[in-house]
Amino acid sequence: MKRQLNSYSIYLGEPAHPLFTLKSLKEDPSAALDLVQAVSRTKNRTVAASFFTRRLGMFTAMQLYMLIVYEEIWEGPDEELGFGAIEEYGNLTVSQFLTGGTFRPADPDEHRGTVRAILRTYVKDVSDPLRTVSPASSLTHWENMFGFLLYHFHVLLNDPYTAAEAQAVLDILKDGRTWEGLAKESLFARYLQDRRPSDLLNTTVRTTCCHSKDVPGLMQCGFCPLKK
Repeated sequence: MKRQLNSYSIYLGEPAHPLFTLKSLKEDPSAALDLVQAVSRTKNRTVAASFFTRRLGMFTAMQLYMLIVYEEIWEGPDEELGFGAIEEYGNLTVSQFLTGGTFRPADPDEHRGTVRAILRTYVKDVSDPLRTVSPASSLTHWENMFGFLLYHFHVLLNDPYTAAEAQAVLDILKDGRTWEGLAKESLFARYLQDRRPSDLLNTTVRTTCCHSKDVPGLMQCGFCPLKK
C-alpha cells in the first residue's frame, strides 16, 4: 500500500518543505494559492488553482481506489493531510503528506456515505474556497480528479479480482443520489457520457481545460478539449 501511495505522490510523515495543510487551505485559500503559484512558477491564479487540484485529485482518486481494492480509506482531520514542495522528474511540485490519521476498514453497507464524504471533503470543500480567490470553475476541479479515477476504473474493471467491487463503486458514483448536496446531478455520469471508462482513455473527454499545458515543465494532458 505504501508503494502504491508513493507512486501517486502521497507520502507518510512530515514533508521536508511544508507549505500548508488541508485545514489551512480551506481557512485561507489565498495564502495557500500564493504558495502554489511560487512552487508551480505561474503568475496565473486560475492555472495555479487547477494545478493544485490535479495534485489533490490523485489523493482523492486513491481514496476510492483503496476503498475498492482494500476496503479501507485514510481517515484523519484536515490538519493531518499536509502539502509540501518536492522535486519530481526535474520539476518542483506540490505533493501530499499524511502526517497522522489512520487507515480504517470501510463498511460495505456504508459505501455510499463513504464515497459522498470523500467527494465532499477533498473536492467540493476545496473547490468552494478556491473559487473565492481564483476564476477556475468548480467543474475544472471535479474533472481534475475524474481523469485519475477514469484510469483506475479502466484497470480495476478489467481485473476479475476487483471487477465486482469496482462496478459497485462506479454505480455509486453514477447515481444522482450520491451527489445530493454536491451537485445537481452525477457529474461523473455526465463525464462518462454513458460509456465505459476504458473507452474514454486518451480521448477529449474533458469539457474544461486543466491548464497543465500552461505550467512550466508540464505538457498538455491527453483529455484536453483543446487538443489538436
